[in-house]
Amino acid sequence: MDRDSRIVTLTLNPAIDLACEAEAVRPVRKIRTFSERVDPGGGGVNVSRVVRSLGGETLAVVLAGGVTGRLLEELLDECGVPRRSVPVSGRTRISQVVHERASGLEYRFVPEGPMLQDGECRAALDALAEEAGAWVVLSGSLPRGVGPGYYARAAREARARGQQVALDTSGAALRTALEERGLVDLVKPSLGEFEALVGQDLSEPGALEAAAISFARSGAARLVAVTLGHRGALLATAEGRCWRLPAPDVPVRGASGAGDSFVAAMVLALAGGAVPEDAFVWGSAAGGATVAAAGTAHASRAEVEAIHAALRPHLTGG
Repeated sequence: MDRDSRIVTLTLNPAIDLACEAEAVRPVRKIRTFSERVDPGGGGVNVSRVVRSLGGETLAVVLAGGVTGRLLEELLDECGVPRRSVPVSGRTRISQVVHERASGLEYRFVPEGPMLQDGECRAALDALAEEAGAWVVLSGSLPRGVGPGYYARAAREARARGQQVALDTSGAALRTALEERGLVDLVKPSLGEFEALVGQDLSEPGALEAAAISFARSGAARLVAVTLGHRGALLATAEGRCWRLPAPDVPVRGASGAGDSFVAAMVLALAGGAVPEDAFVWGSAAGGATVAAAGTAHASRAEVEAIHAALRPHLTGG
């Protein structure tokens, strides 16, 4: 393994992701489910899984606790994702996604997760510091007991080690990490997250492009990739360039982990020397492959390559 080129991910609040289908979701009644899947989940875990499935080198740093933490480790081992576990006293959470066949709607049930102690938070940073990698991906929600400045600190320490940083979170954790300029190489908010970040509605024509370019030029992040759901995605750079892509033309079977797949493929491409706009297409292709698959963050290399080839001619801007 080339430890200097691998992608190291941090997941402070991982989960056991249960996914299933039901004819209809109704109150009070017992809901019979079908097509059950069990995946190791959480932002960074999903990124590492997709990097691995696309042929890249990765290491997932995870905080795991209790019997569910042991199940998380077992699931990661089964899918061949190298991991480093940081033990915590609380139990790893269990999330569930239910796809309703009657309506095509998806219902997500996501617990808070365990309360972390100060020593457990520090141990995660120490684990990151001991693992070589070209990129560090800080992804997912901050669990209870972790202050909003945690990702900023993790990014600062990674930059001091000469690593590049990708960030995918929301709320105060996102805002705080981007307030200190020059820490983040790639940030991937959704449209709603980006509007909250810049404090304005971006529905007017050209408003999103202008805001994303301004944000990248400010030094908050070198690359700003905004995912737009069925409207596709946008990429802006600190050099003032901007591209857009439509959403991939794929059947929609579930969106769980699509954003993580986007980050995984884009970072993997950047780590391999791709120019930003082509890395952006790879990210969009992986997100589309995940939308087309059941379960959490399932994106096969063959499917991603096929979607990339179909999407590339539709890249606009520059």
